[in-house]
Amino acid sequence: MKEQITYNTYDKVDIRVGTVISVKKNEKARKPSLVVEVDFGKEIGVKQSSAQITHYYNEENLVGKQVIGVCNFPEKNIAGVVSQVLILGSIDKEGKVVLVHPSQEVENGLPVA
Repeated sequence: MKEQITYNTYDKVDIRVGTVISVKKNEKARKPSLVVEVDFGKEIGVKQSSAQITHYYNEENLVGKQVIGVCNFPEKNIAGVVSQVLILGSIDKEGKVVLVHPSQEVENGLPVA
């Protein structure tokens, strides 16, 4: 387990629900990655991420899927892609990522508490 944090620290993290609107391979990445564009609603807008999620996800099965992401990290350049959001998932012992998503469809941009 990681070190404990206060509620005030957690409250600074802006975690939202969004819908994947486009996916393409990140050809420049050293490890297989996808460039994912996610619509987080009117307040946040569309953000992109370079995500190492290719074990279970591709262009065909990810578009239209709702995901959960951290929206207030600073931008980071990952293999030529400006990554603006961290899409959340569980990582198994082999490094394969299973995305975290709502159990039913909700409005884009809703905060996760």
